[in-house]
Amino acid sequence: MRLLELNRVCVSYTPGKNAVNNVSAAIGENTITAIMGPSGCGKSTLLRAINRMHELYPNVETTGEILLKGKNVLRMNPMEVRRRAGMVFQRPNPFPTMSIYENVLAGYKLNGIRLGKNEREEIVETSLRNVALWDEVKDTMNKKGSFLSGGQQQRLCIARALALKPELLLMDEPTSALDPISTNRIEELLLELKEQFTIVIVTHNMAQAARISDYSMFMYLGDLVEYDTTKQMFTKPGDKRTEEYLSGVFG
Repeated sequence: MRLLELNRVCVSYTPGKNAVNNVSAAIGENTITAIMGPSGCGKSTLLRAINRMHELYPNVETTGEILLKGKNVLRMNPMEVRRRAGMVFQRPNPFPTMSIYENVLAGYKLNGIRLGKNEREEIVETSLRNVALWDEVKDTMNKKGSFLSGGQQQRLCIARALALKPELLLMDEPTSALDPISTNRIEELLLELKEQFTIVIVTHNMAQAARISDYSMFMYLGDLVEYDTTKQMFTKPGDKRTEEYLSGVFG
């Protein structure tokens, strides 16, 4: 079942010059898709287009179709899009003035959604259990999120995204600022979360893509060069540029 379809998606920061150029791809439910490619190839730009992050900045234009369960994201209310497609960034960014408890519920507060006390408690516990953080923080819920280690902070940010029960989880280099042990924990977590969510992850780390993703996209200079199962792409890529990137010739 297709959850997300990209049809001829273009993103430009300056008129007449596309940072993402005519990208088309279909992403199935309960899969992990890795977007790879050298710096500046359009990976993060494409990811941010999916949940309308570019609209927070002037002069960025997105064209084409981005369909989430058949509905064009570009014509939906941006708040609804961001509820249905949660985003986790490169550096852990818990809200510094909020407690761990408040951080998990931040999306509801920002969207003006009121919850009863029991509902709040259930969402916080479920979200923190989903990221294997509950047992580590259940007795310190009123402490600031910044009190946690880097790896714990990133899991808190994932819990914050999951609290709104999104259909899609977008992750932009979520482990690049973490140590190897924390990275391993996040990777294990993503494999578990795939049972409930569809995940699209931008990564520079080819070994990570090989370890956790079902499908991979290779982008170069704004173009989607190749999109296939990760196994196929890593064993028998269909394009010479993909092969050169994966073998370390460039990028």
